[in-house]
Amino acid sequence: MNFLQRCALVAGACLLAATAAAQPITVSDVKYEETASLSGSTLQLNGAGVRYKAVFKVYTAGLYLEKKAHTPQDIAALKGPKRMSITMLREIDSTELGKLFSRGMEDNMDRAAFSKLIPGVMRMSQIFSDHKKLVAGDQFQIDWIPGTGTVITVKGKPQGEPFKEPEFFNALMGIWLGNTPADWKLKDALLGKPA
Repeated sequence: MNFLQRCALVAGACLLAATAAAQPITVSDVKYEETASLSGSTLQLNGAGVRYKAVFKVYTAGLYLEKKAHTPQDIAALKGPKRMSITMLREIDSTELGKLFSRGMEDNMDRAAFSKLIPGVMRMSQIFSDHKKLVAGDQFQIDWIPGTGTVITVKGKPQGEPFKEPEFFNALMGIWLGNTPADWKLKDALLGKPA
């Protein structure tokens, strides 16, 4: 095999590896692309999984970060944009979902820290209440954009003004990545741990 043939073989192998790495991950028939674009940055899928309530699948979630991170502390320390992308797998009352998120934040924070975020928590609950219900296939994103804040997008539309405090985004992430997460298996999946 001459030099050119070896180069072509290596280039082909690299292209094949890159193509394989770029394949979307499918979780309960929901595709999560390997990368997402946010505020001019390309984010990598850190992990994706399913939120179960008893035996029922409620939604899938995928976490996108500027680089892979495998602990909640490492994720919180990343300074760039971040995205939690959620796709519903069943119909749910949006007001109830907002309450569950508020409770999840509260369960993973001390009282003093949570009390400082109450105005934001109430506004977030109102965002979900305004939508009445979410049905299977509906999507929403929670994005952290440095210099802008937390942007909640429901069914492709940004909802109101950004939440400016970085603590608000970190408190939201506590729902899934905190010490008492909504679903332990989902936490492990979002952290990129093997099932």
